[in-house]
Amino acid sequence: MRKLGVIGGMSWVSTRGYYEDINRIVQRKVGAHSSAPLIIDSLDFAPLYRLSSREDWDRAADALTASAKRLEAAGAEALVIAANSMHCVYDRVAEAVSIPILHIADCVADAMIAEEKTKAAVLGTRNVMMEEFYRRRLVARDIELLPPEMDTVETVDRIVYEEVMLGKVRRQSERTLRTIITNLEKDGAEAIVLACTELNLIVHTEANVLPIFDGAAIHAKAAANWILGES
Repeated sequence: MRKLGVIGGMSWVSTRGYYEDINRIVQRKVGAHSSAPLIIDSLDFAPLYRLSSREDWDRAADALTASAKRLEAAGAEALVIAANSMHCVYDRVAEAVSIPILHIADCVADAMIAEEKTKAAVLGTRNVMMEEFYRRRLVARDIELLPPEMDTVETVDRIVYEEVMLGKVRRQSERTLRTIITNLEKDGAEAIVLACTELNLIVHTEANVLPIFDGAAIHAKAAANWILGES
């Protein structure tokens, strides 16, 4: 198996999910006592929380670049960034190391194309839903994305930062997300992209009117397949 580096801590809830998902896949494919060879650099999320200004994102790029270099020096042969929003600085981090970084949106696009779903709505934090760094990766693969509605953006962003990033699961928020997804289906979406690595705490793939493409689970599966030499 190949050794993978994980830039984590954004949030710890997300990193825990990656660790569990990757190891469950490796255990299932390799053997009951097998564990994935991982190096995890868990960053302090507080300085990287709710970034907005260019200076904020420059600081984030510096932090993730330093993490990537540490992981490469420690022997990682590839990397994942275990957070959707931090892919905003993906290009700058990728330029700083000589090993590949698996982009979460590329993995999602692969999964959607395999399922022949080419019209979707993206749910995540404000910057993921509104900015181009994530959306353009899907559009480049001929996936049509519904335009974000500001009421939905503000509601989902609040739930992410005030609840699921802290590991909180509230029934009211589960109902709110279910209503949002139902309305997006009426607006023409064929699928939902969960572009927040913690939203799977309250959005259940089998309990909604549309197919749910859980970015975190898809990314973790791609990471496990890379570890096993299957991609």
